[in-house]
Amino acid sequence: MSIFADNIVFLRGKKNLTQQKLADELILTRSRYVSYEYEKAEPPIDVLIRISKYYNISIDLLVTVDIRKYPIDDILNLPNNRVVLPIVVDKDGNNYIEIVPQKASMGYLKGFNDPGYIEKLMRILLPFLKNGKYRGFLADGDSMPPFADQSIIIGEYVEKLDDLKLDKDYVFVTREGITYKTFLKRNKKSITVAADNLFYEPYNIALGDIVEIWSYVMGILPKDYKPLMPDYANLKMMIGDLKTTILNLENKVSSF
Repeated sequence: MSIFADNIVFLRGKKNLTQQKLADELILTRSRYVSYEYEKAEPPIDVLIRISKYYNISIDLLVTVDIRKYPIDDILNLPNNRVVLPIVVDKDGNNYIEIVPQKASMGYLKGFNDPGYIEKLMRILLPFLKNGKYRGFLADGDSMPPFADQSIIIGEYVEKLDDLKLDKDYVFVTREGITYKTFLKRNKKSITVAADNLFYEPYNIALGDIVEIWSYVMGILPKDYKPLMPDYANLKMMIGDLKTTILNLENKVSSF
């Protein structure tokens, strides 16, 4: 059986419902509902939304995660009470990756939960990324260092704050905008993150300001991208200066 079919059979069993009773709850005929459990038909988006709201479990989880393996209470207590994560799937079942332009970040904050908005985003297909929900974020200028202008950062959707891993990179969608940062620690009412640039101090993001979190998977770089590497002469000079500094420190220490 498919993950979705397994999940709806499992959830119906947890509620001790007959197929007829659940069909009535979802305003469907029994034969139509049964066709989803037996994989005779694929539910349209409006039915997926009904099932998602009925169980209070996101569409993303229903179609991509075998929820039988997880405590049901953990699944029901998702951050921000997110019920529906809009997804775009073609007639062949391919799960597309929507691309969110940095310039449209404020629009995304308003429409991230709207299937109509998500469907209008540019999207790509990366067949080797499976068993999860992915989204791409387009860097504009130096908006997401160290990624260059027009790079695409691909992230996998993070359902729970407990899934965050120390020193791992994430795209954080907050009420202030979209940012790429390293997760350092979780506090009582916030998380501490750091920029890739060591000149900037780590800072906190309030939990209430977090809209979405996407775990970094890969980056797609512009065709003409060139890493910012110092040339050999400058590198040699830097090493020489460092050696001189160390030697001076050693002389000062030995003089005491």
